[in-house]
Amino acid sequence: MAIIITDECINCGACEPECPNTAIYEGADEWRYGDGTSLKGDVVLPSGKAVNAEEVQEPISDEVYYIAPDKCTECMGFHEEPQCAAVCPVDCCVPDEDHVESEETLLAKQAFMHPED
Repeated sequence: MAIIITDECINCGACEPECPNTAIYEGADEWRYGDGTSLKGDVVLPSGKAVNAEEVQEPISDEVYYIAPDKCTECMGFHEEPQCAAVCPVDCCVPDEDHVESEETLLAKQAFMHPED
């Protein structure tokens, strides 16, 4: 399952540089599927969703840091645990019940975004 940042976030920014998928963004910042991944141009995500990796996406939150769920792999394939949760001083990086994914799905997503790893 993806990780979500709750509204208890204090906007310290500790989580953002820890994400190996560049899935964490500051509140109100636009994001792209290609940020920090190997994705380029038109792609079909493992979920079946067709996107352009360079196309700007609307911010998910205007108030606090947020995680793009299509890019979150809970650090599978990189680390033993989600690094955002490990460094968060207020424990606001928690499992997102709206985006439940198996370990196999998360590893497939990681391999899709980072085929060279």
